[in-house]
Amino acid sequence: MLFITLEGIDGSGKTTISKLLKERLRSKGYQVVLTREPGGNEIAEQIRDVILSKHNLGMDPWTEALLYIAARKQHVMEDILPALKEGAIVICDRFMDSTSAYQGYARGLGIRTLDEVQSIVLGTTKPDLTLFFDIEPAMANERMKIRNENEMNRLDLEQESFYEKVYEGYQVLISEHSERIKVVDARKSVNDVLEQVYYYVDEIIQKIKDKENE
Repeated sequence: MLFITLEGIDGSGKTTISKLLKERLRSKGYQVVLTREPGGNEIAEQIRDVILSKHNLGMDPWTEALLYIAARKQHVMEDILPALKEGAIVICDRFMDSTSAYQGYARGLGIRTLDEVQSIVLGTTKPDLTLFFDIEPAMANERMKIRNENEMNRLDLEQESFYEKVYEGYQVLISEHSERIKVVDARKSVNDVLEQVYYYVDEIIQKIKDKENE
């Protein structure tokens, strides 16, 4: 029925909101599948372990990007497309825009280049709605500091300057895909952020229903 993705730098709070959004939509009677990237199924989760392992600090940017895309392809074929065909609302914590912002822009591989690669691999599978959780890298970094060291992964060890580049990459994507990507003020309280998110989700659901009734 509807494919929603949540994007933002680490520490933006999107993972917490994704769970609350799932419960809100289910309470309204919708079939909802909540998943994440990299991951979502056994093969993709194994790739996730390789990507995020702190033992792999020397990973080449192209290796990193292609592993993300490989995990995404498996995720799309095994989980996302089947759920959509069954009429579910799929909420995915990160998708193709993460690769464009992190590896394309911040790692310097090129947003256009990775967009082309992802289009070849993923075909027409793209989100109907993307919600960008907008928060300054410095504030997100403060939130990250409360994480236990054992919870930290390879990307969590990046410097704040890296996340500033990621943030810039997302701004480029927002400017180019303003119809699809909606900005949420992630600095606010959890309840306020959830209401912002639900506003955009409900809006697109109503548009789909109106179109079906035409």
